[in-house]
Amino acid sequence: MSDSVSEAEVPPQASATEPVREAAAPEDDPAAPAPLYVARTSTGNAEVDAQLDRLADADHLATDGHVEVYEDVHRGLRDALTALDARPGPPAPPTSYDRRS
Repeated sequence: MSDSVSEAEVPPQASATEPVREAAAPEDDPAAPAPLYVARTSTGNAEVDAQLDRLADADHLATDGHVEVYEDVHRGLRDALTALDARPGPPAPPTSYDRRS
């Protein structure tokens, strides 16, 4: 066995003018999470808009992490709808006459 290393076993060195390339950059990975850039119009309701903004968190997660975000947003939207139903409406107008006959 020889102590010398053949040229085929030596990894190539990058020159000063040639950049070192890595195996695969994360942005080149087709399976990596990527934002969808879906345009969204404001609803005018701060609670609902905050929940819809939360959906953007799923863009940076792997698919198995989406469920948690979607369930959280669904819960928040459901709570906002429930709050709309719970708010008291305007008071009933007073009756100006007695209904007894």
